[in-house]
Amino acid sequence: MIIYHGSTNIVEKPQILPPNRTLDFGAGFYTTTSFEQAESWVRRKLTQTSNIGYVNIYNWDENFILKKNIFEKPNEQWIDFVMKNRTQKGFSHEYDVVLGPVANDRVYACFSLYEQGFIDKPTLILQLKTYDLVDQILFHTQKALQSLTFIEAKLIKS
Repeated sequence: MIIYHGSTNIVEKPQILPPNRTLDFGAGFYTTTSFEQAESWVRRKLTQTSNIGYVNIYNWDENFILKKNIFEKPNEQWIDFVMKNRTQKGFSHEYDVVLGPVANDRVYACFSLYEQGFIDKPTLILQLKTYDLVDQILFHTQKALQSLTFIEAKLIKS
């Protein structure tokens, strides 16, 4: 499977780096099956001092034996998993790879309403179904990174 990672750098050898913020699926190397989503991640990182970035392209060997957690769509389990990763300091999970929808800023606003008790979980799920959600694939372990093969990097300019 071809997947993409947006960055201000060419990333031939992906690494698991400590995050500087809370993330949907925890620490790891984030990718997507959408070139457009990866490009938007690059464009959000571009600044006046760094006006170029890259969409790094990889082949992912899906047959590589890995412990996976797959969320086909927003559901109660996905909401619980994202909330734990975003709100429970020190939360960790045992999966090599996690696949599921991206909880972008618009979606996270709905999560905030849920977290504050303004809406319940079924209402949150109904609201999320109105969004066209892009996927994300987290490579959480060194073993998972071994299933990736770098193909090339496409230059993105602001």
